[in-house]
Amino acid sequence: MGTKDIKRATVSSLFWKLFEQGGSSVITLLVQVVMARLLAPDEFGMLAIMLVFVNIGNVIVQSGLNTAIIQVPDASERDYSTVFWMSLAISVVLYAVSFAAAPAVAAFYDSPALVAPLRVLVLILVVNAYGSVQVAIVSREMEFRKTARATVVAGLASGVLGVAVALLGGGVWALVVQQLLFQVAKCVVLSFELSWRPQLVFDAPRASQLFRFGWKLLVSGILDQGYQSLADLIIGKQFNKTDLGYVSQGKKYPNALGLLLDGAIQPVMLSAASRVQDDISLVKRLARRGLKTSTFLIFPAMTLFALTAEPIVLMLLGEKWLPSVWILQIYCFIYALLPIHTTNLQVLNGMGRSDLFLKLEIAKSVVGLVVLCVAAFAFRSIQAILAGYVLSAVLSSVINAFPNKREIGYGYLEQIRDICPAFVLSLAAAAVAWPVSLLALPGIVTVLLQAVVLGVAYLLLARLFRIEELSYILKTLGEMRTGGGAQ
Repeated sequence: MGTKDIKRATVSSLFWKLFEQGGSSVITLLVQVVMARLLAPDEFGMLAIMLVFVNIGNVIVQSGLNTAIIQVPDASERDYSTVFWMSLAISVVLYAVSFAAAPAVAAFYDSPALVAPLRVLVLILVVNAYGSVQVAIVSREMEFRKTARATVVAGLASGVLGVAVALLGGGVWALVVQQLLFQVAKCVVLSFELSWRPQLVFDAPRASQLFRFGWKLLVSGILDQGYQSLADLIIGKQFNKTDLGYVSQGKKYPNALGLLLDGAIQPVMLSAASRVQDDISLVKRLARRGLKTSTFLIFPAMTLFALTAEPIVLMLLGEKWLPSVWILQIYCFIYALLPIHTTNLQVLNGMGRSDLFLKLEIAKSVVGLVVLCVAAFAFRSIQAILAGYVLSAVLSSVINAFPNKREIGYGYLEQIRDICPAFVLSLAAAAVAWPVSLLALPGIVTVLLQAVVLGVAYLLLARLFRIEELSYILKTLGEMRTGGGAQ
């Protein structure tokens, strides 16, 4: 595939990935807002505890094999079926273990009501054994319009049913139903979109070859997810489920915003980089473009979110969630760094360097674990844990960028120079918008007015200083309008 073909496919894929992330984020936001008003913080804390086991289980089920399917140049129908049967076998074993361990988990957290919901929620692992292969096939072919439709439909169906269960007094079951049904519905819709079905074949030599690539990503994923989940487990045990609920909500919305923007660009970049992995100069251009574009969008969005956090929480979630405001603001900073993490990691994945990926995860996990333990057990406060998260995020950005100076000639200092304009312009625009909060206007008016002022100031400054990303985004939007969305 030539450079022009790569660009055309990337623009089309970006359009559909943005549609998928945008539609999913809007639906998820609306559902979560309604759920937060209907349910108590401790019920969200219970969900956070259960999701620890689901998220780690998902990493094990996929075993890095879905990324292997995307990355290898000669994946076949036999490979897809082989990966599916491997994933299914692992998921069934993990489900049995989780089912048996549920009473012990509930006893550890002194929460007997956790047993049944946990046993139902971990069924997601079995569903994702099929769904992860579907998503990998779509990503490999860069046909993101298929996952876009499936994600939006699944979000609507699961959201409606979840809210209905909450209205009927289902409590934490509303969250369980919503999470499980989303994965089931997405899998069902994708089964209509794709012609692929699992075949009764298992290619042992090919499975071994794929696993040699995937096992490093498996270990990397367990380290990353384990570190992220450990804090939830510590907060849920050392403090209480209500505090964990506040942390969960404070993290959820910046995370959704980050995935909306960065999550649309980076998977497309992985698929594109995997196709041109032998052309180092082109991979570097893709990496720079992905980093600069993501940053140009994410920095002002996170800055605005942090600036308007209190009136947004008060309006959408209600007064009972005000203790999560400062947590949300901290996570806005953490997720503002998301592009520098994902760009560097996607480059390594796209080039098949899962060995370096694993080394990075080991280094980050050691650093993060040390910081977390000091914060949790020496300072014994949630504030210290969140401060540790900030420190770990900064240190991890340095670690993630380190190999790519050698691999593609794109070092950390050059990356910092590339993202500095968006960072400085975001702070300048925030300084212009902040005085609006002193006018004592109604909450929704304050939020809308600050959004307009910050957005206009940011774009004017970008135009004034001739920031390249603005021109690129406008040009890409024009290409999407004329040709990207028609495929």
